[in-house]
Amino acid sequence: MASNHTFSQSIPYNSLPGSSAAADQMDAASPNPPYVDHHHSAPPSPGALNIDDPPPVPAAPIPRFYGSALRDSGPQPYPRDSYASSIGTSHSPYASSDVDRTYTGSIQALNPTTEDLANYTMSSRGDYQYAGSPLMRESYRDENDSDLFYPPQKNLPDPSPLALSEKNALYSPEKRRPSKKTLIVGAVIGGLLLLILGVLVPVYFAVIRPHNSSTLASSNHSSSSSSTATSGAASPTPIAAIISGGDGSTVTTDDGSTFTYSNKFGGYWVQDPNNPFNNGARAQSWSPALNETFRYGIDKIRGVNLGGWLVTEPFIVPSLYETWVNTSTPAVDEWGLSANMAANNSFADLENHYATFITEQDFAEIAGAGLNFVRIPLAYWAIETRGDEPFLAKTSWTYFLKAIEWARKYGIRINVDLHAVPGSQNGWNHSGKFGSINFLNGVSGYFNAQRTLEYVRVIAEFISQPQYSDVVVMFGILNEPEAPIFGTENLQRWYLEAYNIVRKASGTGQGKGPYVSIHDGFLSPGNWVDVFPNADRMAIDTHPYICFGGQSAAPLSSYAAAPCDDWGSMMNDSLSNFGLSGAGEFSLATNDCGLWVNGVFNGSRYEGTYPANPPPAVGSCDQWNDWTTWNSGTKSALKNFAMSSMDALQNWFFWTWKIGNSTVTGKVESPFWSYQLGLQQGWIPTDPRSAVGTCQKLGHSADQFQPPLQSWQTGGAGAGNIPASVQHAIQWPPTTMSFATDVTLLPSYTPTGVNPTLPGPTFTPTPSATVTATTTVDPGSGWANPQDTQGAYVEITGCTYPDPWGGLLVPIPNAPCAAAGSKRGEAEAALITDAPVLTGR
Repeated sequence: MASNHTFSQSIPYNSLPGSSAAADQMDAASPNPPYVDHHHSAPPSPGALNIDDPPPVPAAPIPRFYGSALRDSGPQPYPRDSYASSIGTSHSPYASSDVDRTYTGSIQALNPTTEDLANYTMSSRGDYQYAGSPLMRESYRDENDSDLFYPPQKNLPDPSPLALSEKNALYSPEKRRPSKKTLIVGAVIGGLLLLILGVLVPVYFAVIRPHNSSTLASSNHSSSSSSTATSGAASPTPIAAIISGGDGSTVTTDDGSTFTYSNKFGGYWVQDPNNPFNNGARAQSWSPALNETFRYGIDKIRGVNLGGWLVTEPFIVPSLYETWVNTSTPAVDEWGLSANMAANNSFADLENHYATFITEQDFAEIAGAGLNFVRIPLAYWAIETRGDEPFLAKTSWTYFLKAIEWARKYGIRINVDLHAVPGSQNGWNHSGKFGSINFLNGVSGYFNAQRTLEYVRVIAEFISQPQYSDVVVMFGILNEPEAPIFGTENLQRWYLEAYNIVRKASGTGQGKGPYVSIHDGFLSPGNWVDVFPNADRMAIDTHPYICFGGQSAAPLSSYAAAPCDDWGSMMNDSLSNFGLSGAGEFSLATNDCGLWVNGVFNGSRYEGTYPANPPPAVGSCDQWNDWTTWNSGTKSALKNFAMSSMDALQNWFFWTWKIGNSTVTGKVESPFWSYQLGLQQGWIPTDPRSAVGTCQKLGHSADQFQPPLQSWQTGGAGAGNIPASVQHAIQWPPTTMSFATDVTLLPSYTPTGVNPTLPGPTFTPTPSATVTATTTVDPGSGWANPQDTQGAYVEITGCTYPDPWGGLLVPIPNAPCAAAGSKRGEAEAALITDAPVLTGR
């Protein structure tokens, strides 16, 4: 719907994605309209960019947020239209099923029956509570924690066995008063007993009992990950072997350092030396523990990205790049950073970054901030590199394993996101190398897409193992692919093939394996409805930014309700019609200020220094970059914008958890983008639940998605039954390739190589009364499904291949290495198609 917000009359309001006003502005004749879909501006044609040639220094690399898609109401510049419009198959009818009443570990979100759903009530903060049978009530209730927003639920059973109300009733006032001495002694003894019980009883009921249950790991696994992962543990785990704690407890890390765990929301951490795969931890009282079912569509995803950690970006970790920015070969992306480090034998700096930028304490703070998910960008070079790719191979994977360990300890679920792939899926610095797009695009586009499918398989096989499946519950199979460049139909084909690969890795049976998250490709999420009908647990990911179009001088206070109608209606429609939907990225930036937010050397639109068609300057970024000068009014306005964004998006991951300090100024230079800094300084709410109802309070639509999701969307009845007609219509491989020709004439790989297998962690237990030096732990083989025997995609012997990172406008090789056999004569004479003309941006 159209936005009805009033902004400064001097600068047009940038309508948010999904509004008709945005579509109207897209049709305007202006070469630089004030609205840009999502967060990108239009790329010039490949010829204009001269993208296969080295850029001059100082270069103006393609920024992170560059390029966009037009709404379906505007021009259609892509090579082909989406297939979505031609698929007429509707969703299968909703079929309710019994709720899994064991409530042990599961990555599947099981929906309640229609009768059960009738017993739900919504609290003032938007969380659902169950008021049905005692068993169901115990499973669905919010814990009776101290809550700032509504009083504890009096109708629920007291969760603590320490309640003394029954005992008090046994003693009448007429009974003889005890002596003062007796009272003192009794108080001391009672206090000690309560202290002991206060630690042991919650640990027993929350950790040990589910740990020893045969269904600990997941209600969907035939065997428990925790019970099968440890050998030699025939007897129940002694209480002394489990270390756990809540708010105020002391945590000792692997290196022996300590910190105090702060969690005001009833969360507790768990570390089990007997079983490092114990999933008993809980991030908050209202978030299911890892060995309980997360009810997607009912339980809210409130998360942060760990951007800049395992995939570096200049604006997130400027200190890494400032060393190399003024050299003869300035680093503007991780390719350049890695090349400089390799030439100077300084890869130790990158590994030190991995070890220090995100640590165990960050995960503890994330849980203490009321967040229950993290989205972790991961690059393909965590698995391997090939040829002359300069990236530090495999090292980041060891730190991702640490992330799994820390997330498990603090009850946080992981969405792993494949952020950078061979050839680049979008040409931006966070894809590994800025420049041309060589994924599903150009002469190298097909074999790069094949190779990426291999890496999807390797990751899916690892995270589908029962030791990890309750922690890594979601897999974003490709971050921000530029569908307007290589076509939505080819992206649909690749998505379907990747989805099938993930499901095969999970083994047979519906509801197994991670949620498969697909990015909308800079199209509206509505464009993906019915493209993959009945897909087993597929989520749509959109990245709604408002700061990369026309810049505004409007005060921050005018943005308070901006997300409510546009983002809110977009999410409600997508949750109802597609299934699980959320914002994989969003920020508090209302303009593009911040050091290197647009990329190294790229300036800002706000100051009129953005080299790609710079607009008139709006003002100076100094006031927005220097957060130390912000007054209470600025922070309050920014917090209001944060609250309305969280309320409208419903399921979200903020980009990003932290921004590193500049070595030049010694402080964060992109404050709009740091959740951690916002918490510390007061412009991020300390309890994200407080955002629920913000839009309604601001006088905007109070409509929110009403659960549950359809059964097949959460792994229930009908899940995985994508019609054969759909599978056939958008089957892999594609038929043609943009900026190239018929795929059968293009270089391809063959699936005959040895699959790289990701290793699990190594555990070396410290001998104690309950843990012996001979205790062994099975971290898994790295390959969940032994029936998945297809080989890795590798080069065909005797064939020649163009540069995987520079094959956009190069001749097709003469060697007979084309897909589906050789049509050598045709390939030699094939002409490269003209680039699509992008208009209206």
